[in-house]
Amino acid sequence: MFKNLKNDFPASVVVFFVALPLCLGIALASGAPLFSGLIAGIVGGIVVGGLSGSSLGVSGPAAGLSAIVLVAISTLGGYENLLVAVVLGGAIQLLFGVLKAGIIGYYFPSSVIKGMLTGIGIIIILKQIPHFFGYDSDPEGDWAFFQVDGKNTFTEIGQIFDSISPGATVIAFVAMFILILWDAVLSKKGKIFKLVQGPLVAVVLGILYFVFTQDSATWGISSDHLVKVPVPDDFESFIGQFTFPNFSVITQPQIWITAFTIALVASLETLLCVEATDKLDPKKRTTPTNRELFAQGAGNIISGMIGGLPVTQVIVRSSANIQSGGQTKMSAIIHGFLLLISVILVPNVLNLIPLSVLAAVLFLVGYKLAKPSTFKRMWVLGWKQFIPFIITVLGIVFADLLVGISLGLAVGIVVILIKNYQNSHFLHIVREEETGLDVVKMRLAEEVTFINKGAILKELNNLHENSYLEIDVRKTRYLDQDIIEILDDFSFRAQDKNINVKIISERGTIENPSSYEQFFNQEKKDKFKVSA
Repeated sequence: MFKNLKNDFPASVVVFFVALPLCLGIALASGAPLFSGLIAGIVGGIVVGGLSGSSLGVSGPAAGLSAIVLVAISTLGGYENLLVAVVLGGAIQLLFGVLKAGIIGYYFPSSVIKGMLTGIGIIIILKQIPHFFGYDSDPEGDWAFFQVDGKNTFTEIGQIFDSISPGATVIAFVAMFILILWDAVLSKKGKIFKLVQGPLVAVVLGILYFVFTQDSATWGISSDHLVKVPVPDDFESFIGQFTFPNFSVITQPQIWITAFTIALVASLETLLCVEATDKLDPKKRTTPTNRELFAQGAGNIISGMIGGLPVTQVIVRSSANIQSGGQTKMSAIIHGFLLLISVILVPNVLNLIPLSVLAAVLFLVGYKLAKPSTFKRMWVLGWKQFIPFIITVLGIVFADLLVGISLGLAVGIVVILIKNYQNSHFLHIVREEETGLDVVKMRLAEEVTFINKGAILKELNNLHENSYLEIDVRKTRYLDQDIIEILDDFSFRAQDKNINVKIISERGTIENPSSYEQFFNQEKKDKFKVSA
């Protein structure tokens, strides 16, 4: 792991600056102590990063769980009681890993995964616009589109024009210029520009700008627009920031319900992020998902025991890691240590970083996740890819992560059902030279289920009197009982309309069978795979 340190360390610095405001913001959005978000970030980096088999995934507190935590704190009677559910949720995730539940993530279509990445990228951009211009009436972690104060993302953006901070805006544009210049030009000019990353330079310039302009009424940046890390007075006050679970409530049913909810949502979000991260990995490495569930479970147990929020793998941090050139999981682990060191040694320095500079860093992350070329590529792939993709994007932007993924998956399933309906059989009409009759040849697919009833019934009903039908089932390996019943019912109508039916199977050919059910039951016995 250490041979790639020249790439992993600069990437860890970028992830650190991305993770810091997110840890604080998600804690605020969750109604939890600020320090709890930092604990989760540290545990996600060091503990989960060390145990995980993911090369580039980075874990920490996730916005997708903030609504669950916010509600649970009040319903369970306090943050100490919630921590019990976090610990139990981690234990349940360990059980998921033992039961090899990690395969669930592979059942989500790639169009939904790409929609998830794009939707998160759009949210990052939209939510950072106010901070970019120095408007900070809402906390950084207010990720919901429709907010509890009756406003929404777009109305918040519309209000920034009345409250633009010139100083914050200037340094944000300077930071954005540096980031783009570093990424597009300087990173290709020499090793020094790869070792010293653009986000670090932007943050240092942001601190210097604040220090030298803080006395200016016009160009200064107010303290409200700076990072706010808790600053302990001494060692005892530092230890006092930790909160410990109240295990006396462990027998309450609501605790276990919340624990299972956290475990389920955190596991699903992690598995989806794992697949998305693997897709972004330039080396296309595959993360062992069951091991990832084990690592996440261990992380949640430790995080809950010392007062941290629940942990998941987070695509924002992971994508920042990939885009910054991270090579191994050392970048995730180092970012955790950077969070720990900064909280202990230099919290006052961190509190000099303007949020507008961090917004510029996140802008670039969001843009790389939601490039316009992604929309064009999905459109070119056709409606079967584009519709689940765009539904997922809209669901994530206007609702939340789980709603968007659920909608995208539901649409993906509908698309599959439509195509399955259309592809149940192949039908064509040929004219036999000897008899001069038109023969309707229907070749059934490998699997024919009740979903295909409508399509097959429509074709049977369209047959004319005195016609000839051949049904080819030689490639069919599963034939639903519903289809057999349709054919049995059709046999009576076929007699009335003088329609001759020939069935071609692996056993041979039979004309006008008296019982389709009996025929296909025998076919099933012969094939061992065809199910009636």
